[in-house]
Amino acid sequence: MVSKAIITSAGLGSRMKYITSVMPKALLPLFKKEDGKRVMRPIIDLIMDSLRACGVNNFSIVVGKHGKLLMDYLFERGVTFFFQDTPKGFGDAVLRAENFACGEPFFVHADDGVLTGGYYEAKELFEQNNPDAVLLLRKVNNPHRYGIAKVKDQGKFMNHAMYYILDVQEKPPQPFSNLAISAVYIFKPKIFTYLKNIKISEGELELTYGIKKILDDGGEVLSLELEDEKWLNVGDPDNYFKALEYSFQNL
Repeated sequence: MVSKAIITSAGLGSRMKYITSVMPKALLPLFKKEDGKRVMRPIIDLIMDSLRACGVNNFSIVVGKHGKLLMDYLFERGVTFFFQDTPKGFGDAVLRAENFACGEPFFVHADDGVLTGGYYEAKELFEQNNPDAVLLLRKVNNPHRYGIAKVKDQGKFMNHAMYYILDVQEKPPQPFSNLAISAVYIFKPKIFTYLKNIKISEGELELTYGIKKILDDGGEVLSLELEDEKWLNVGDPDNYFKALEYSFQNL
């Protein structure tokens, strides 16, 4: 059973300056209805609520130098915190929380967005098939900006297209598909071994590199394609505005 989640919140948030110079992206609010009235909730609440709804009850959050506000906000919720002193990539942030996993499978979730669905289906796919990882894919118009997957069709699972992952790329100049990897994953703990063995001469350690190592080593990575589900992105001003509009009308 997947009952743990690592949420990464250590990035600089440079695309959302100047607000992220004083607060982490995880505290940026979206709209939500409670008792028939609209309220504004930090996106970290929406992320944790979505994961709790599919059985996650143990959370760790990787924070950076602006993490104190987030730590204060979550102080009494039993969250375990880890630190990434210098932003060195998504993969490096996940690696900081290795001790939290304790040999168990876990979700990974970025702090700059939340899905409107798909968490339960991903968890069921993992628990029924026991792969090394499960990804959630969505079609995008600008695949060179994302981690991209090359896939093999495996029919349907819980009304979603299901794929074997054949290969992955990180922000490729010539993408081999338009299927972007959403920033929500499920992994077995072996991902830590692969991430630790990747040598980076320059740039950042991306989580995509660890997924590729799993595939190169003969591991199995499964995925579901999101259809009606939305990725509500607070990572840049344009997408944040769209997320606010969507949440105001639909959540």
